[in-house]
Amino acid sequence: MPLSQITEQDEELAESYLKKFYNLTEETGPSSRRGVSPVSRKLSEMQRFFGLHVTGTLNADTMAVMKKPRCGVPDGNLASYSTFGDHSWQKNSLTYRIENYTPDMSVAEVDDSIERALQVWAKVTPLRFTRIYSGTADIMISFGRQSHGDYYPFDGPGGTLAHAFAPSPGIGGDAHFDEDETFTYRSNKGYILFMVAAHEFGHSLGLSHSDDAGALMYPTYTYRDPETFVLPRDDVNGIQSIYGPNPDIDSSGEEPLPPTTPDACDSTLVLDAVATLRGETLFFKDSFFWRSHPQSSAPQQSFITSFWPDAPSNIDAAYESQHSDKVYLFKGDKVWAFSGYDFTLFFVGSNYYSHDEVKNTMDKGFPKRVDTKFSGLTGKVTAAFQYRHFTYIYSGKHMFEYSLSSGKLFRVLNNNYFLPCTNF
Repeated sequence: MPLSQITEQDEELAESYLKKFYNLTEETGPSSRRGVSPVSRKLSEMQRFFGLHVTGTLNADTMAVMKKPRCGVPDGNLASYSTFGDHSWQKNSLTYRIENYTPDMSVAEVDDSIERALQVWAKVTPLRFTRIYSGTADIMISFGRQSHGDYYPFDGPGGTLAHAFAPSPGIGGDAHFDEDETFTYRSNKGYILFMVAAHEFGHSLGLSHSDDAGALMYPTYTYRDPETFVLPRDDVNGIQSIYGPNPDIDSSGEEPLPPTTPDACDSTLVLDAVATLRGETLFFKDSFFWRSHPQSSAPQQSFITSFWPDAPSNIDAAYESQHSDKVYLFKGDKVWAFSGYDFTLFFVGSNYYSHDEVKNTMDKGFPKRVDTKFSGLTGKVTAAFQYRHFTYIYSGKHMFEYSLSSGKLFRVLNNNYFLPCTNF
């Protein structure tokens, strides 16, 4: 979206967003006199938080983030996990009360979603939660729409999904959910209440937002399977910095390690797969992928399931079929096809296959050993894709650039050549 395509409506949305989440005011100070507008400064702040290219101007990448459904709590400092300072509960036994219910789900589904969302935090801390059915609880939970009694009105469908208040007397700890949204128990046809509530309860316990795209406390909503959800390492570090670890869990036990978010700036990063899709390049690692396109200097990191809810994580390979306009993800002996070149190369161990997209057949004479076509490649192939007149093959932390036609090796590059580090 070039500057000329930024509409007046976009500018109004951006200003409203910055006022709500980045404390944009109309002050005039030294920076304004030097020609840096408050809007530009706050845009830079927001772009830095979300790992966007920092320009201080409105562009397509920035607008795309602003339009994502998210939590209504303002974004804090640029940091991984962060807290609300001294706002924490001075006790480990907390009560909660569900004041009303959404008609989107059954009472049992809401009860279960709320209980499990609280247990996400109880599993890694000394905190214990008890439900009460009358009176005032530490965490009061309710559904409401528009103005609902707390001076922070909701905004209708989309936009803000919920908000919660840091520990303090009165409204502190309470969590409110926007009834204009569609909440679900398991389905991705709406917003999974368990995921939204688990995020909001992080605020109820003293955490503010994290700039770690894989963290539960990241501001924007993304679909995650509630059956397999494990609290990420960033969130565990954050909540334990306030309350300490769960004393009932033996640290030498077999509890799974909390997942960490892959970092494009990690020089030892080994990618799972690389593919192209409609002009973009997709880089896959664990449950995440980065999207890179020529118009953007900052690859955007997202959960795979935020684009394809039924997709697997830790995939083995991926490729785009221009013939069918689909991207194919491979894991084990299964293939997932999602809508979104005349031949495609598949690498399996030390062999590779050539597939004719138009005829939908494997080419004759395959499989062949990788080293018969691609000289100098001795390690395991972890990812590969074609771009212009070259084949790029990833092996470990290096990428090998070959001529597409002859197989001649031109360069050995670091695997972040197309996936640049975005620590601005």
